[in-house]
Amino acid sequence: MTTSEESLNLFKALNYNNLIEVKPFGWKCPYCNHFTTITKENCRKQVNEGFSKSKDEKHYFISTFILCPNPSCGQVSILASLNFWKRNEYYESPLGKAYKEWQLIPEPRPRTWPDNVPVAIIQDYSEAVLICELSPKASATLSRRCLQGIIRDVHKVNERTLAKEIDKIKDKVNEETFNIIETIRQVGNIGAHMERDISIIIDIDPGEAQILIQLIETLIQKWYIDDPKHKQRIEDLKTKAEKASLKK
Repeated sequence: MTTSEESLNLFKALNYNNLIEVKPFGWKCPYCNHFTTITKENCRKQVNEGFSKSKDEKHYFISTFILCPNPSCGQVSILASLNFWKRNEYYESPLGKAYKEWQLIPEPRPRTWPDNVPVAIIQDYSEAVLICELSPKASATLSRRCLQGIIRDVHKVNERTLAKEIDKIKDKVNEETFNIIETIRQVGNIGAHMERDISIIIDIDPGEAQILIQLIETLIQKWYIDDPKHKQRIEDLKTKAEKASLKK
């Protein structure tokens, strides 16, 4: 039996109580990096209510099992969140707002990038991934610095704030890429924080910190790997390295 078949059998066997409705959401598999939409066909969510101070305040622990729909992957990811609900504040959501989130399986790990990605960018990105769950605030600070480093390195801009630098590159990138950046800039506190100094540690939700990491991964892939100009740089570096070896 293949690993994919074993994962599917495990997923089908999940028949526990307290299941909650799964609404379609976008997701990237941490195993195969496949972007997809997750539905109730490949996701199970269970909620457990914790102790509450009063009927107007409740805590919930939510566990989420996701089966990657990519036929060549089929791995199971397990996520968890601790949610808080308070009447009149988060009344629009009966399960409240997540104030702590974890990726249990697989454990978060940074992706490996080619040598043409600057070392400083790789270091900031890797640290942001590794501490995302432990300290979303610190992770978001590193991500903003990493994002600024990528934009400055690739597009040679240098403005007072990250937000101004993003505006500066609008005519230098394709519409699809800029729309990705703009969409993320409109999420929660991210947009406001881009107007501030990147070294300032700011309050940010765990989910927002993860969104910033995914943006960085997307831009590294697009600008350092997929872009023909950067592919040519890699080939040039390989040629130079080969010539240098022949001279020895």
